[in-house]
Amino acid sequence: MTKKRILSGMRPTGKLHIGHYVGALENWIALQNEYESYHLIADYHVLTTDLATDEIYNNTIDMVIDWLATGLDHEKSPFFRQSQIKEHTELFLIFSMLITKARLERNPTLKEQARDLNIENVIYGHLGYPVLQAADILLYKGEAVPVGEDQVPHVEITREIARRFNNQYGNVFPEPEALLTNFARLPGLDGDSKMSKSLGNTILLSDEPDVVNQKLRKAVTDPQKVRKNDPGRPEICLVFTYHKKFNPPDVPEIETNCRSGALGCVECKTRCAAKINQFLEPIIEKRKYYENNIDIVKNILHEGETKAKSVAETTMNEVRQKMKLG
Repeated sequence: MTKKRILSGMRPTGKLHIGHYVGALENWIALQNEYESYHLIADYHVLTTDLATDEIYNNTIDMVIDWLATGLDHEKSPFFRQSQIKEHTELFLIFSMLITKARLERNPTLKEQARDLNIENVIYGHLGYPVLQAADILLYKGEAVPVGEDQVPHVEITREIARRFNNQYGNVFPEPEALLTNFARLPGLDGDSKMSKSLGNTILLSDEPDVVNQKLRKAVTDPQKVRKNDPGRPEICLVFTYHKKFNPPDVPEIETNCRSGALGCVECKTRCAAKINQFLEPIIEKRKYYENNIDIVKNILHEGETKAKSVAETTMNEVRQKMKLG
């Protein structure tokens, strides 16, 4: 039986953090055996909110190293840069004719990004971000897209564009389904709902044990639990959230002892840091291998881009035939 195809992608922002792992990578790794997977490095998407390009390549290499170190298999799932497959921009142009400005302005994710980044005047490319994303997905005829809940509106726009093209020119594209991640996003160390390098509240996948220990010591906890014997409220404590992900066997005992006051925050953080370090240890070891063998990483990208280019060219030939453009 032919496997369904999925397209996953990330902006190249450099070294990844445990929030990226929980929110995306873990799911991608689990899906790569079940689906035919393609993994996109969305370097053009960076330009929608930041025109600086000096660090994009280095950030790409760092991100690919994290992908490899956490268990993504490039032989099963090609890795490739969006900017190296010119068909992305061609299909983006065609798709931009199939959706209205008003529809894009209703996208809730756009409004959230503009608010979070304090963007007053949204550029055309940022407004059209979901259209480029639709081209990314449909160029490989993605039938499913692993996303968090915040990205579901983008998948819906992709479905609408696929439907519009198929109705106008003939069937080429599937209408992809959203595959939701199982675990909600990890909160940042400062208690913010989002772990983000720009907020400085992350634990990186490359952080050594002493760094993790130091970061956990400063993590925000229940403000009402000032002393060890004070009863705590684990449901509002981000450290308890980390325990649920990285230390599930001990969660019932930690919850009980936190509520009774038997477990103090210092000990709780120490135990949590130990479990996160245990999780990160093999990732850091693999990371060091690839950092010392950058040519291997570059070759993996080149091979992935060759595979992706072949698929993209086939799709665009079909698109042009349906549109009677050649």
